[in-house]
Amino acid sequence: MTAPLEELTHRDADWAGLRVLVTGLGVSGFAAADALVQHEARVTVVDAGNGSERQTTQAGILGILGADVRLGPEHVAGLPDDLERDLDLVVTSPGWRPDHPVLAAAQAHGIPVWSEVELAWRLRPRVGAAPWLVVTGTNGKTTTVQLLETILTSAGLRAVAAGNVGHPILDAVQHPEPYDVIAVELSSFQLHFTHTMSPLASVVLNVAPDHLDWHGGLEGYAAAKARVYERTQVACVYNAQDPRTERMVEEADVVEGCRAVGFTLGTPGRSMVGLVEDVLADRAFVEERATSAAELGTLADLSLASGGEGATPPPHLVADALAAAALARAAGIAPVAVRDGLRAFRTDAHRTTVVAEHEGVTWVDDSKATNPHAALAALSAYPDIVWVAGGQLKGAAVDELVAQVSDRLRAVVLLGLDRQLIADAVARHAPEVPVHDVGVADHGDMDALQGLMDDVVALCAASARPGDVVLLSPAAASLDMFPSYGSRGDVFADAVRRRLGTGPVSGA
Repeated sequence: MTAPLEELTHRDADWAGLRVLVTGLGVSGFAAADALVQHEARVTVVDAGNGSERQTTQAGILGILGADVRLGPEHVAGLPDDLERDLDLVVTSPGWRPDHPVLAAAQAHGIPVWSEVELAWRLRPRVGAAPWLVVTGTNGKTTTVQLLETILTSAGLRAVAAGNVGHPILDAVQHPEPYDVIAVELSSFQLHFTHTMSPLASVVLNVAPDHLDWHGGLEGYAAAKARVYERTQVACVYNAQDPRTERMVEEADVVEGCRAVGFTLGTPGRSMVGLVEDVLADRAFVEERATSAAELGTLADLSLASGGEGATPPPHLVADALAAAALARAAGIAPVAVRDGLRAFRTDAHRTTVVAEHEGVTWVDDSKATNPHAALAALSAYPDIVWVAGGQLKGAAVDELVAQVSDRLRAVVLLGLDRQLIADAVARHAPEVPVHDVGVADHGDMDALQGLMDDVVALCAASARPGDVVLLSPAAASLDMFPSYGSRGDVFADAVRRRLGTGPVSGA
């Protein structure tokens, strides 16, 4: 007889014989199935894929371990007939919507559905588990969690950034050399089916329309984000310039004694972190916060992360740094380690990455801006822009974005599935700005995509003047044409270098 689910709260519980369906054979699905098999659960995995080389390899590994792997669309039309009355649990991958036929059928039959994050939380050791510092939000999650990891390691802790950042949280939890603390990035998809997680500290960086098709609207999306605050132990960190995040904290059911800590690009009040001129200041985790603050670093300490020594960090990077600092301080990290972490941090590729500088024009890859809110952060950083945009808007509107940056636009070059929606917004809010439509190419056809991007770059070169920035900041997802936003950025950078006859600039 298997143990009841409510008793499965740590890795030493009796998982043997638990009947589990894992949906999806991606990174998280493979990690979940592998972990469950190791704990002697009876695991079936389903995925609509027809057996790519990666899937075939993973299916073979899981099969050797004892899992039943079923690939092909016929296996995801609903709960498998032979399992419908023989399941204790479904563990789902983040890409599967709640209304997917398999998940909907599970819920209709009263079968609990967990995210891989929920599974990871329950597979921590009974004693001495590493605390979680959890980050979510529409934009800035990866930068913040990587900043946090750098700060934690600067403090001498064994730490890792895991979750939606690309390193499966299950792998981090089960690492043979335990971590002191885990910096966890979570998407709204992952949070939707997470039920018992209790972070040491948590933050919602911001909330803007995104993934509305998945969540059924903004309220559903925001509600998923708000789950990160539930059961938080020490500090719920919120964005003082995004009132919705503060309301989330007010409504959260937290552990007794947990505090609300705001971060702001302005002067911090009590129980906040913020900016005093060029100093990142802490008025939340100091004893005399009514009259004093701790210095956590300066804007200059972030300069190497934002273009080189002496560069002015953009506001979105400063906000992410303040959020990361607040989480670290909640975990007892000293101010000097926060400063050292800020100095050591370098931003990821495809986030306002300078590709080339040629004849007074700067070419910037911000392909990671996969929604309007993210694109606004980059567009607000430059005064004169030739904007490259387009892709999958995922139900998000772009009128507000275009209205806010209309006076910065020299020209707009559009590509991708929803480019006409952006063109219409430009026509409404910046009718004098030239718009060029280069169309769409087949998904994954790299020759066609390179040709398309060569056309984009040629139009940008013809439109730009000395002092301008050519900015790929699509405000949309990439999967209409490209394997990932990284691939989109790489194809853009390659096209720029072909056009200009340049190599990569230092730090690109």
